[in-house]
Amino acid sequence: MTNISIKLSGSKSITNRLLILNALYNGSISLKNLSHSQDSDLLQKALSSKEGLIDIHHAGTAMRFLTAFYSIQPNKKIILTGSQRMKERPIEILVNALVDLGADISYLENTGYPPVEINGKNINTNSVNLSAGISSQYITALCLIGTQIENGLKISLKGKITSLPYINMTLSILNSLGIEASFSNNTIDIPFKKDINKQNYIIESDWSSASYHYSLCALGKNKKITLSYLFEDSLQADKRIVSIYKDFFGVHTEFNSGEITLSKIEQFDYPEFIELDMNDCPDIAQTVSVTAFGLKIPIKITGLETLKIKETDRLFALKKEIEKCGGKVKITDSTFELKKFDQFIEKQKILTYNDHRMAMCFTPLKLLFPITIDNPSVVEKSYVEFWDDMKCYGIT
Repeated sequence: MTNISIKLSGSKSITNRLLILNALYNGSISLKNLSHSQDSDLLQKALSSKEGLIDIHHAGTAMRFLTAFYSIQPNKKIILTGSQRMKERPIEILVNALVDLGADISYLENTGYPPVEINGKNINTNSVNLSAGISSQYITALCLIGTQIENGLKISLKGKITSLPYINMTLSILNSLGIEASFSNNTIDIPFKKDINKQNYIIESDWSSASYHYSLCALGKNKKITLSYLFEDSLQADKRIVSIYKDFFGVHTEFNSGEITLSKIEQFDYPEFIELDMNDCPDIAQTVSVTAFGLKIPIKITGLETLKIKETDRLFALKKEIEKCGGKVKITDSTFELKKFDQFIEKQKILTYNDHRMAMCFTPLKLLFPITIDNPSVVEKSYVEFWDDMKCYGIT
């Protein structure tokens, strides 16, 4: 049995929330195990920039968080722009909510989409109503700045909530910093908190990054894989990978003092069909889909409506590339379904569509048959060390 040990950098989701909060609280938080991702790096550079034009490239989280952040910076005028794909990703729901609160934001090209011009000002309105089905990043962006609105902020959500764990993560981070945010009856209450105590914060590693190692364990030979800074009480939505891979793909997770060890369950009885609702963890849906494909297990995943507005239309991209390798796929605006198929088609070039997760989720298939990954450097968006870590598995 081969033992592999990987040191993962901090969660991009947690890092980006804390970078905004640290900027709001003038550097009161000493951050350890920051994400090395391109997204987090771009956000850090934007927050320290003195320029009036900020280009965040493909970083969707940065676009949303910074739109809210700059809207409450009095006497600061900023233009936020990004890549061509970023200009196709809607931001109108967040902008409308900020304008309802009193922000001064205008579109420079197409209504509802970046780039935007923001004239920062003091905001005093303390309540806003939103559909609960929108991206959790919009809601988190409002939660983060709510701490600096003089009367606090009450966010009323209508309908079924999308990606609830991400909202709970945000509120947990606020609570841990001494900000008594609460959430009940579909209403989020964020209190005004002018200052916080100086403190240290160790950022948990990224469960999204860990998901690719789960796939490698499921598709590979009998290996033990140890991953650092991952905890059993994690609030990251993507920790659901633990139960998904145990129940359907035969991967056992052992938790031990801030690290986990993955191993294959002996004589595992694979299911004939898998059906999952992944509304609460859509970022790992690509990994799960490709693992099922690699094991030739038909699968249907629902709750994926947000995947169409990511770095690419991820449902379309998954369908295209899996079918190229021999799979049979059906998609709708919110579902992915892999049908039963006969055999793999080898030596295909997997297109990544400028999407880091497309590159990483298909890579474990290299353990089964030859493929090449187009534009491999795209992984730097979230997992800079990915290709170095793949060498531990003999993958180049």
